[in-house]
Amino acid sequence: MSVFCVSAVLVPFMGSAFNLTLPQIALRFSFTSTSLAWFNTAFVIAAALFQLPFAKLGDKYGRRKIYSLGLAGLAVTLFISPLSPNTAILICLRFISGIFAAMFFATGMAILVAVVHPSNRAKALAINVAAVYSALAAGPVLGGFLAEHFGWQSIFYFTGAVSIAAFLTANLWIERQEPIDRGERFDFAGALLFGIALIAIIYGFTAIPKPRGFISLIIGVPAMAAFICYELKISAPIINIRLFTENHLFAFSNLAALINYSASASTTFMISLHLQFVLGFRETTAGLALISQAILQVAASLAAGKLSERFTPAKLATAGMLFSAAGLFGLIFTTASTPASYIIANLMLTGLGFGLFSSPNTNAIMSSVDKRYYGQASAVTATMRQVGMSFSMGMAGLFLSIFIGDMEVSAAVAPFFLSALRWVFIVSFIMCLAGAYCSGKR
Repeated sequence: MSVFCVSAVLVPFMGSAFNLTLPQIALRFSFTSTSLAWFNTAFVIAAALFQLPFAKLGDKYGRRKIYSLGLAGLAVTLFISPLSPNTAILICLRFISGIFAAMFFATGMAILVAVVHPSNRAKALAINVAAVYSALAAGPVLGGFLAEHFGWQSIFYFTGAVSIAAFLTANLWIERQEPIDRGERFDFAGALLFGIALIAIIYGFTAIPKPRGFISLIIGVPAMAAFICYELKISAPIINIRLFTENHLFAFSNLAALINYSASASTTFMISLHLQFVLGFRETTAGLALISQAILQVAASLAAGKLSERFTPAKLATAGMLFSAAGLFGLIFTTASTPASYIIANLMLTGLGFGLFSSPNTNAIMSSVDKRYYGQASAVTATMRQVGMSFSMGMAGLFLSIFIGDMEVSAAVAPFFLSALRWVFIVSFIMCLAGAYCSGKR
């Protein structure tokens, strides 16, 4: 648990801290609204693309090996990133960081579930999720402090140092994981087809309403259908599609996760920009406002571990999504004159919802499959999270592009930004209601 709590804080801390430093980074690299969105999206897309392949490689060569390599690789790219000479190199390094993050995303949950007794699984997952949300809470405050006093580069260096610590503790304290599919051939064709389909779909979604967006979707959707058909035919697929077709609990829980992250991931990103560009908050002050959401997430996650003894995961997760929907609905009405207290209150509602949803939903997914499928289930769950985050950030980028275009994001475009923010939360609210329905159906 100590090892996983250390590694679990990496990405959420980095993401929430970077949200506070985006104005500094945007100024340094002259970001447009498009490149601003791609700074986060590049990482998320890479993490989504590579989790299924790395889960299969973990089954083939040992999960701890893949887990540790991911931590080491992430540390290297984090230390190199601040030296980027231009926007393109920085975004490419963010993509590479996402590849390495996919290595420990894909294997971590499988290792944790395999070594924890089923009677303690709900509590273990609740602690793990609480660690994630603790990092989200620390990110705005510590990230804002580092950025304000030591510059935006310090976020990369600090997270890189934590990655090294996680790598060392993983090799010291996690027992070596024996391969479970040593003799199987790796499904290169399936991995390639999945990658093409996912990139085309995500890019197509972010590029709409431009023609290339529709063309990309026309390529991506049939490619995903071809991937599913291919995986059903071969003996050693990269993902067992029958986990979805024959296990409704697994299928609906993953669909709920996809919708939840699609509705929620851009919340902090948009509110962070609003606090700084529209309300004129400094990084540290904005961080203190954003911490309210994460504190409720931590408390709700720990409470979910106890509540899981009395209520089914589906009921807890559904209640969580309804709380999230209420908070997102409130944020729709944010204007330039909206008091910060109103924003914080709605962030706390969404935080309560996210905390109640995450660990019970993950417990439902991992408990619904046989032990030999832990790796695939872990990767699918993490992929749903990353794809949902990609869609969420893509949606934010889409509305920023529609209302702001390629102008630099600044206080001068605040009225247009507020229109984009309003539509992001309208769509997020609708998706959250749909997610609550899917969560309840299982």
